[in-house]
Amino acid sequence: MDIDTFRDYCLAKKAVTEHLPFDPETLVFKVMGKMFALVSLDAVPLRVNLKCDPERALELREEYDGKIIAGYHMNKQHWNTMILDGEIPTQLIFELTDHSYHLIVNSLTKKQKKEFDQL
Repeated sequence: MDIDTFRDYCLAKKAVTEHLPFDPETLVFKVMGKMFALVSLDAVPLRVNLKCDPERALELREEYDGKIIAGYHMNKQHWNTMILDGEIPTQLIFELTDHSYHLIVNSLTKKQKKEFDQL
């Protein structure tokens, strides 16, 4: 998967914005101001950090050994880094992106959820 496909997929989601808050090489996708995906733009192959349920994160790391690893520069329990070199199925990348997005949406405060629902 290339950056354009991943970027388009993220930006198609409700209330998503993109930012470069850390440096020009780290693209961050946020929903209602909270990060759900980070992309290392200068990494070859492309690397994406996604939030993940801790139990599922461990299962994915075992199943995709060396391709899905503990989140680089992130909370290793709650974030995974996916190395997008063609070995992780596209459908799984989209599924895990959705999972990360929904984890963040489900963690919004009541006020944020109300704002989100009104968008």
